Amino acid sequence: MDSLRYWVTEMHVDGFRFDLATTLTRQDGSAELHSAFLTLIQQDPVLAPVKMIAEPWDTAGYQVGGFPADWSEWNGKFRDDTREFWHGGENVLGDFAQRFLGSPDVYEGSRRAPVSSVNFITAHDGFTLADLTAYDEKHNEANGEDNNDGESDNRSANHGIEGPSDDPAVTELRDRQRRNFLATLLLSTGVPMILGGDEMGRTQGGNNNAYCQDDEISWFDWSKVDAGLLEFTTELITLRRENPALRPDWFRHAPEAGSADSVRVLRADAEGFSEEDWTADHRAIAFVLEHDGADAFAVLLNAAENGVEFTVPAAPQQEWQLVLSTDPGQQAETPVSTLIVRDRSVTVLRSRA
Repeated sequence: MDSLRYWVTEMHVDGFRFDLATTLTRQDGSAELHSAFLTLIQQDPVLAPVKMIAEPWDTAGYQVGGFPADWSEWNGKFRDDTREFWHGGENVLGDFAQRFLGSPDVYEGSRRAPVSSVNFITAHDGFTLADLTAYDEKHNEANGEDNNDGESDNRSANHGIEGPSDDPAVTELRDRQRRNFLATLLLSTGVPMILGGDEMGRTQGGNNNAYCQDDEISWFDWSKVDAGLLEFTTELITLRRENPALRPDWFRHAPEAGSADSVRVLRADAEGFSEEDWTADHRAIAFVLEHDGADAFAVLLNAAENGVEFTVPAAPQQEWQLVLSTDPGQQAETPVSTLIVRDRSVTVLRSRA
């Protein structure tokens, strides 16, 4: 506690992220929401106001959703379900929809806000985004442990060739998937966390446990910046920052609930999902995101291996206009009534207030 206070009062940090934070809540072997450590933090006048972020697991358990209301948590469910959705997992659409909307299945029951969820695709542990879309397997031989270190369950995909490729079809799909992941992260409700270097295509050559490497494996290579990906990420961040419909303060509800923020979750034919639709192997989904007095957005996501025709729902304000797509060839005429969203891509439409 003395160390934490020192970092706040003398070093002026904004807050802390606790590695394996569940360990700090264990007193008699089990994790406790009212543990001495969490109680001391909450009652301390210096520490209570600062940001507290938990990595909500340790070697003995996973406690996502189990920390106090004023804490945020690294949401590993977001990482796993988003990877499964874009890399072909079966029957994951329902879980993916929950993640996109801020994980209300995890946080809303305890009246926690969407900022409780720190959403991420990649972190300092594991693959970079470039490697997540270029390798089926980890390649940690340089770490000196016969490739036994590092996580083996990565939910990654090499898209036909392991590692670097000159095949135009492979490289184009990888580029599109990287944009799909970034678009999902920055358009989802919650707090987005981007691994440094993902916005410029940084690779570790398939090494997913490079903490022990202080060399070309883990360094940033500024001569190989993916300028197109960097520009795309910048556009996404700007879009999120400037539009309140993309960063609600509370979980969205149907328009009739009277909330400033609302959402419609639709099938590709613009109809609502039935219970059976969530269990079928659907690969396409649309979210219509609105905020009173602000621009509205329709986010069309297609994770199928073929193009899908979306029936575009009625625009809540002015006619829909194409604002962003992970498919560089996507076009849309105004007014938009139907739209072919190509395989494994995201298209975003805007209806201006």
